[in-house]
Amino acid sequence: MNDYRINTTYAKALLLLATDTGDIDRVAEDMRLVRDVMTENRELAVVFGNPTVKVDRKTAIVDALFADRVCGTSLAFLRFASRKNRSVNFRGISNAYIEMWRDVRGIVLSDLVTHQPIDDTARRMVTEMVEAYTGKKVELHDRTDHKMLGSFKLEFDSKMYDARVRTKIRKLRIEFAKNIYESKL
Repeated sequence: MNDYRINTTYAKALLLLATDTGDIDRVAEDMRLVRDVMTENRELAVVFGNPTVKVDRKTAIVDALFADRVCGTSLAFLRFASRKNRSVNFRGISNAYIEMWRDVRGIVLSDLVTHQPIDDTARRMVTEMVEAYTGKKVELHDRTDHKMLGSFKLEFDSKMYDARVRTKIRKLRIEFAKNIYESKL
């Protein structure tokens, strides 16, 4: 079974469990925490992926890290996944759960890249425009890229609006390469 199927299967199980217990939003926050911890600590990912480390030890690590930081539903799930030797998949499972949670809640993830940081007014305008286009709530992540020459790039719901100067120049080069103004005698 590949990692994608494992991650989605476990995330679906967690989503069903969280729906039954009424902790769907709290579990989403917990899965963000798990994702961040697994991303920031490479050593932890190595320990969870090491087959010589016993399952009991991995479960003890899960308890030490998350027992007082996550809700009971999340902790029970993390312990279960650890006992099933899926602690190496915690990052993928948490990402899959967050995607499923967004679908359930009608939230679209939007990524905005600009040359300079934007203010709250611009952030609100972009959010409103994407909400009007998709009909869903928007979770906007904005970041800066100082290599970008002016304008912005906006991605959401598998669509991209690219208003970068680099893209416009590339399109002009392609257009000029056609040379439709030269006589073809």
